[in-house]
Amino acid sequence: MTTIQLITTGGTIASRPAGASGDVVAGMSGADLRATLHDPLDGIALEVDDFCKVGSSAIDLPLAFALTRRINEHLGRADCDGVVVTHGTDTMEESAFLADLLVRSDKPVVFTGAQRSADAPDTDGPRNIANAVRLAASQQAHGLGAVICFEEDIHAARDVTKTHTSRTDTFRSGEHGKLGEVDGSVVSVHRRPLLRRGYAPARIETEVELLKLTMGVSDRLIRHVASAGAKAIVVEGFGRGNPTPAITQAIGEIVAAGIPVIICSRCPEGRTKPVYGNGGGRDAERAGAIFAGDLAGIKARLLAAVLLGEGADMARLREEFAFFGG
Repeated sequence: MTTIQLITTGGTIASRPAGASGDVVAGMSGADLRATLHDPLDGIALEVDDFCKVGSSAIDLPLAFALTRRINEHLGRADCDGVVVTHGTDTMEESAFLADLLVRSDKPVVFTGAQRSADAPDTDGPRNIANAVRLAASQQAHGLGAVICFEEDIHAARDVTKTHTSRTDTFRSGEHGKLGEVDGSVVSVHRRPLLRRGYAPARIETEVELLKLTMGVSDRLIRHVASAGAKAIVVEGFGRGNPTPAITQAIGEIVAAGIPVIICSRCPEGRTKPVYGNGGGRDAERAGAIFAGDLAGIKARLLAAVLLGEGADMARLREEFAFFGG
């Protein structure tokens, strides 16, 4: 029999209205979630680990780092064939990507959750769990890295993002496309991720900030963040990764002070490339900024946090971002 470990963290999938206020809060246990499954999951044993019970907007980097360690512990057991993590959708893509960077086993790691709370008559949680468990029990999922299985689709952690606040088909992988799908008892994987590396930091660097640029934005915020103790700064620039001239000037001074600055694009698709002068991306490159290719800003922040936790210097950061930027 195949044994899958279910790790629960809370989120909408484990939430119901509580108290007189009717606030929706995460309170269901892993056993409660397992009891919602009407699917027999023939040939699969499902064990439960209640890791935490929080909305995913409350998950921070240390908690997500601890979650990846828990995943690694379970995968290291001979009697564990794969892991399913139930997680809130707000930050699921971040926890999944962190797991993709840090999980050492080729056994399946599948994140899932729900957009509709457990008390909703059309809740999507039970079917998402059932599909995620089937995927984790499938030989096709071995070597995929951490993935999200949601609304029958399978997405690579590097590529996926939440695209809609409330619809059940919220997760998309943009121009890269999904990895495959789960259709009842049939698991189909159409492509496999190529951009994967494993890291083993003793800690994760929490002082990595992400700034999104807007028309005419000043350099006050980026300078404040740098002076307030940031160990790295990720900047979502315009188009190909262009900052404003004022931001580019600040980048040069910040990098000279030893703080890495990583450039992503605020566009949902396409790659950064240092092309434009007059204070644009080409000048930011000359100032020492690292360009992250098509890696999204929130994923670039996590990669920087992991690398700095390993003690990476500027040269190593450039090497790793060149790899992950595709």
